[in-house]
Amino acid sequence: MRPIDKAQRFQALHHRPGCFVIPNPWDAGSARLLAAQGFECLATTSAGLAFSLGRRDAEGALSRSEILENARTIVEATDLPVSADLENGFGDDEDSVAETIRQAAACGLVGGSIEDASGRAADPIYDFDHAVRRVKAAVEATRTLPFPFTLTARAENFLNGRTDLDDTIRRLQAFAEAGADVLFAPGLPDIDAIRRVCAQIPKPINVVTGLSGQSHTVEELARAGVRRISLGSSLARTALGAMLEAAREIAETGKFSRTEAAIPFGRINGVMRGK
Repeated sequence: MRPIDKAQRFQALHHRPGCFVIPNPWDAGSARLLAAQGFECLATTSAGLAFSLGRRDAEGALSRSEILENARTIVEATDLPVSADLENGFGDDEDSVAETIRQAAACGLVGGSIEDASGRAADPIYDFDHAVRRVKAAVEATRTLPFPFTLTARAENFLNGRTDLDDTIRRLQAFAEAGADVLFAPGLPDIDAIRRVCAQIPKPINVVTGLSGQSHTVEELARAGVRRISLGSSLARTALGAMLEAAREIAETGKFSRTEAAIPFGRINGVMRGK
């Protein structure tokens, strides 16, 4: 399928009634498994990739080339539209952000997110004006592409210990005005905060599930005004957790009962063959 067809399909998902789930594979195999479940689009997970490479998430652990090469393998694994976690654009300056968008599109990605987190513990969030300029640079880069690239702008306050909902909403509103297509503030504390964000932002809102302390259904989030639900590293951590529990049983008891829950070989092999 051509990138322009995927891009148009992806944009259309954001403008139909209700909300949809965009799950996060971490490699080509997990992408194929998710596509086989009937999901309509996919998004990468930097954390899932980092864990699969034996690295910690964030802290500059992954380079732009590693992120985009992983994204390319996911794009090529299915015919679904794929969006990517592009972290902070792999640079503080606007030119770096714009170049990341262009390289993402060249990989076949039809969407991606840019965050306002610097990755520096001493100064984790870009100041307001700088953050807005970075989103504007990303938007301008999308407008040079041969297909409509869905840009998500992320306000990272709550993931960095800055529990200021007013500032978060102010940033999201400015990012929306700058031209971002989807807005996202990971780590919002409760459903009331989610409702407030959705009510005050005039564009589609993404909410991530799987963070500690929160558990909402698709229906509950849809009623709150959410348009898109992502899973972050939840599926990767679920898979790793199942492996750890099985390995722990073997190491501690010499038994193998947990491996009996494994997907049958023929079933998973069939999915990988496209059946």
